[in-house]
Amino acid sequence: MNKPSLLPLKGFRDFYPPAMAFQSWFYKNIKEVSESFGFQEYDGPLLESLDLYAAKSGEELVKKQAFTLLDKSGGTLTLRPEMTPSLARMIAQKEDSLTFPVKWFTYGRRFRYEQPQKGRGREFFQWDLDILGLDNPEADAEVISLAASLYKRLGLTSDEVKIKVNDRQYLQEKLIKVGISPEKATSIFRIIDKKQKVDTTTFNEMLKDEGLSSSQTEGILKVLSDKKGVSSSEWLTKIFNVISKSDLSDYVEFDPTIVRGLDYYTKTVFEGWDVGGNFRSIWGGGRYNNLTSDVGSKKAIPGVGFAMGDMVIEEILKLKSKYPKLKTVNTKFLVTVFSPELYEKSLEVASILRDMGNNTEIYLDASAKLNKQFKYADRKSIPYTIVIGPEEVEKGTVVLKNMATGTQRPIFITQLSKEKI
Repeated sequence: MNKPSLLPLKGFRDFYPPAMAFQSWFYKNIKEVSESFGFQEYDGPLLESLDLYAAKSGEELVKKQAFTLLDKSGGTLTLRPEMTPSLARMIAQKEDSLTFPVKWFTYGRRFRYEQPQKGRGREFFQWDLDILGLDNPEADAEVISLAASLYKRLGLTSDEVKIKVNDRQYLQEKLIKVGISPEKATSIFRIIDKKQKVDTTTFNEMLKDEGLSSSQTEGILKVLSDKKGVSSSEWLTKIFNVISKSDLSDYVEFDPTIVRGLDYYTKTVFEGWDVGGNFRSIWGGGRYNNLTSDVGSKKAIPGVGFAMGDMVIEEILKLKSKYPKLKTVNTKFLVTVFSPELYEKSLEVASILRDMGNNTEIYLDASAKLNKQFKYADRKSIPYTIVIGPEEVEKGTVVLKNMATGTQRPIFITQLSKEKI
């Protein structure tokens, strides 16, 4: 039998303490910025029926990227590649008892079988944030503003990252004017979605392969290059007007090439982009007004939201020298053990410190020399050590040592809770 590999599966990650410190930091920022706008946290199952995604997500995601498995009854399940269909199912299930508009967010694992590359993996964490129950541009503007708020909170400037916004309905109306039928619009959208990933010649060939005439192709290219076209959309104009009332407007711009690849988007679509062009879109989202009815709701509940993965954001923070300095050890005190006979006394002091609200570790090898215990505290960057020897036991004191300065002083155990350390 072959020995198992010491490496994780391709596209999956091990989370050693430094990596988990980033996850905790990123989640803390996500939670605080979400709640600052009045959003509530939720979660759903990692496994769902493949049928939930089959009619709601893009064909590429379902057929090529979903991790699927058969359960014992023969049903096809999938590890969730995205959260929005699960959210729609949950909303539809409880629609009569929920308070609308629903403003929810979640952060958890997603799984997609795609080619791993810098900033993208097959298992990743993702922030999903949605508003359901409103069909107005103000809701879209709030969701976009919230994402920009996270940029600002993480120290990313509008010169480094942008949010590009478009409206699929606006774009479809423009395509109709250049001779593209509504029935053809979906396939053209999929080609436009690839525009940033291919060169101009390849893009034009893709349009030609759809049977478009040269005049139609020229018309599409003109629409996609018109950055002032936003003025002809009352919906988009309102979104940008709302955002302009905040200090976040520099992060947001109109881009008619943004369409998003998922079929359930019905109107506004938007993506986060790295201004330097080092990555593909960082994250994306949009408005989906039919998704809840597609999964069985008694009525269509309009929604708007986005999903932002952790991996690309982490790479961008590193690239822009904005990656945080994080502690992997949050222990404040190491209580040493002077000798096996005094182990219980050390336990008593550790308990006192914890009751005071201090993260406190006790050295678990009672036979180890004190010098070894001090080195352990130093390597883990534990700021204080405490020694309780026979003399200290007799006096009711401990020796408190500052590991950074090397200074130490005696202190009565009864005074520990009153001492500011």
